Amino acid sequence: MDPYAMTTGVLRSPDFIRFLSSHVANELGSNISRVAFPLVAVLVLHAGAFEVGLLSALQTAAFLAIGLPAGVWVDRLSKRRVMIAADLVRFVLLASVPVAYALGLLSIGMLLVVALLAGTAQVFDDVADQTYLPELVDRQSLSSGNSKLEFVRSGGALAGPSLGGVLVQALGPPLTVLATALASLGSALFLASIRAPERRVRAQDRPNGMWRGIREGLVFVWGDRLLRAIVATTAGTNLCISAVLGLSVLFLAEEVGLAPGVIGVLLMSGAVGGLLGGLTGSRLFARYGTARVTWLSIAVSSPFGLLLPMTQADWRVSFFTVTSIALSWGAILYNVGQLTYRQSVAPEGMLGRVNATVRFVVWSTMPVGALLGGLVAQHVGVRTALWVFMCGRLVSFVPLLFSPLPRMRDFDQARAEP
Repeated sequence: MDPYAMTTGVLRSPDFIRFLSSHVANELGSNISRVAFPLVAVLVLHAGAFEVGLLSALQTAAFLAIGLPAGVWVDRLSKRRVMIAADLVRFVLLASVPVAYALGLLSIGMLLVVALLAGTAQVFDDVADQTYLPELVDRQSLSSGNSKLEFVRSGGALAGPSLGGVLVQALGPPLTVLATALASLGSALFLASIRAPERRVRAQDRPNGMWRGIREGLVFVWGDRLLRAIVATTAGTNLCISAVLGLSVLFLAEEVGLAPGVIGVLLMSGAVGGLLGGLTGSRLFARYGTARVTWLSIAVSSPFGLLLPMTQADWRVSFFTVTSIALSWGAILYNVGQLTYRQSVAPEGMLGRVNATVRFVVWSTMPVGALLGGLVAQHVGVRTALWVFMCGRLVSFVPLLFSPLPRMRDFDQARAEP
């Protein structure tokens, strides 16, 4: 098949365009809320540092609490209805913030509860989202579809915070939160307009019991040799990158001595790499093979991480930008590839649990990495700590080398192996 046709075919599907449009609304809304929510806490409610940190933690804590059960529920239910329900719940929760503010009822306690409940809805949305794509495109188009979705996510990460800043300046924090609520409503409407009927999960394929369903997901992930290597690589990578991200602002401000405006521009460079990954992914997968690009992307990009600790307040400030772009580019290609593999090999009725299990394991290393980063930096210094974790990032892909992945061109071959 013509590689160009493979990379553009999904964009010819009206239903995929509607699905992609829901992502545009959701990603913009969620990235705007990352700016608006803390500003509501600080500027409107005069919250302190602990309360702002707690607010941020609650937005992501739900996945560790209910990530595995969410996979079981998603496998039992209609994926599209789960996503629509999650969007509508977020709409109501987020819209309650400006309403409560207008009535003089808004408090930091209410904001914390809204953050936790909206994060819980986001868990179900994320798991169902990764499980739904195979309903819209065939197996040969999965990598192309995932690349388009990753491009939207990277674009949202790049445009959302700056747009959020503009909206806060123009409308104020409470009304900016209302804008994020409307984005969730828009996402629900796009999903509701999809016409393709969803495949019904056969009764024998549905998880029977919560704990049994969770166990089946864990057993499948652990029992698949390639998936086990992917989880190990992703968990190690997340641990190291979380440590680096946690130290980046401190490193640039105190060690390198850059102004806040320059730091903001440098921190946005990773989103540029994500956009490049989304733009080039479909063509690379079509030309060189999904499996091959999956492991080569992380192997080729990882050495660039060693440039970051060498950043200085001169021409070497470009080292931080080069590192961010290269690692983000590689991460996007790797994420598209490993997600495509999960979507290709998961048994009927189990993809939700497989996605939830993988995400639960690999996300659990992120808070550990952030904590380790601070502890290591406290004992050996920030720059040395960055060397430690970037060296860890460099070798994190080693489990893939001992898996079947380097011998494969595409993931179709994986289904022929035991």
